[in-house]
Amino acid sequence: MTQYAVARLEQLDPTRPLRVQAGSEELILIRQGDQVHAYQGNCPHAGAPLDEGLICGGLLVCPWHKAAFAVDEGAVCEPPALADLRRYRAWVKDGEVWVDDLPLPRVEPPRHSDARCFVVVGAGAAGAAAVATLLAHGFAGKLIWLDQERQPAYDRTSLSKFVIAGQMPPDEVPALLDAGQLRQGQLDRRVGKVKALDVKKRQITLADGHRIDYDAALLATGGKPQRPDLPGVDLPGVMTLRSREDAARLLDAAEPGQPVVIVGDGFIGLEAAAALRSYGAQVHVVSRHPVPLARQLGERVGRCIRQLHEGKGVVFHSPTEVERFLGEGKLEAVLLANGEQLETPLVLLGTGVKPATGFIQGLPLADDRSLTVNAALQAGEGLWAAGDIATFPLAGRPVRIEHWRLAQQHGVIAACNMLGEQRRYADVPFFWTYQHGRTYEVLGHARDWNRIEFVGAPENGDFIALQCVADQVEAVIAMGYSDAMAQLSQRLKRPLSLDQALELIG
Repeated sequence: MTQYAVARLEQLDPTRPLRVQAGSEELILIRQGDQVHAYQGNCPHAGAPLDEGLICGGLLVCPWHKAAFAVDEGAVCEPPALADLRRYRAWVKDGEVWVDDLPLPRVEPPRHSDARCFVVVGAGAAGAAAVATLLAHGFAGKLIWLDQERQPAYDRTSLSKFVIAGQMPPDEVPALLDAGQLRQGQLDRRVGKVKALDVKKRQITLADGHRIDYDAALLATGGKPQRPDLPGVDLPGVMTLRSREDAARLLDAAEPGQPVVIVGDGFIGLEAAAALRSYGAQVHVVSRHPVPLARQLGERVGRCIRQLHEGKGVVFHSPTEVERFLGEGKLEAVLLANGEQLETPLVLLGTGVKPATGFIQGLPLADDRSLTVNAALQAGEGLWAAGDIATFPLAGRPVRIEHWRLAQQHGVIAACNMLGEQRRYADVPFFWTYQHGRTYEVLGHARDWNRIEFVGAPENGDFIALQCVADQVEAVIAMGYSDAMAQLSQRLKRPLSLDQALELIG
């Protein structure tokens, strides 16, 4: 181990980390009064440079995806990061900041004897976050982690952004948990499909007939891509995108210069349009909406996103819808309701997902087939649900939100409550979308907004849009404005007026 003098104390800004070099290690320094903390330089989730993050209320907020870490110890407080920051010894001597170039050993949680069996069903965002939380909190009972995929627990957001653009091989999609996390506790990873879950018996039956008795279980099975009930929808060449295998098949079928039709103009459909256009395909988007994402982001932002795509060569067919898929033995064309016929060997359905809840017995399902949970994400005795399948109370109203980071937040909260805590969802929904090199971020969840206020112009570059109900900010949409979005990710946990938001943005 070597010690390095890396900075003067007066160089450190209490609101932002300072990046330094200690031998071969890139670190960040965070100042709290006359005390200094040293941590790894990049976010453990996706490698964002943490020196570009912001310190807000005792938390370091990642500039890219709004993971949050406790300033005083580096513990992860909010996903998408699922691991604490590596910590390095730091001290101040004669006004200089010194650090070691080797990290401090991680403090393992105590693991007391525990005869209970917990089961987590699903290894996507929510399931992986739950498993990471249970292990990090020292659960020492048997933990069974079930999923249908043979190599689960990977960053599914990469599929529509990078994999089908040809920029990331499917087998190099980042894992959600590292090898060290998976070696903790009594973790039993299994491949299996749940055939039935009996809530009263606390028993899970797998498709192969095997039964698992549990003390507590978390359902995090996510959604299944919806295939519209249309003639020809089962023809080879009509695809969905949910798994790594789906992405590999789609990329194998796509050819630069050849047409691809995407049905749907939601976030996944538009991300896929950008990715496949980058790959060189001739991309057509079929949509019922004249302006994409207008309901979620407002017409002005939606028009800018459509213009961005059209400037890159994406062709929109809207407002219309698919009437049928044509072909003899394989897809050859798509017939639209407006009479257009698009010749293509490949269609990607971006027509949404439905909750994967068909195996649940003994609990009522909502009209959309989701499972209603309380504020603690509990669905029944000994049973919790998280992510896409859960309808949960947000600001006193039931909602179901299909966002990656929110599913992770759910997984963390549900796991804590399985261990006996009394946590509630009190965070701010956040998601991001990456299209043609631009990242749009959304904080909050505006259902009934009736006013939108802009700082900056989306037509010209960076902007913030504040969606309000009267004078109350419900959600924020932005491109750029990283510092303001970091602050708002924390400030929106409390009621925020438009004037307060504008003052914060500056």
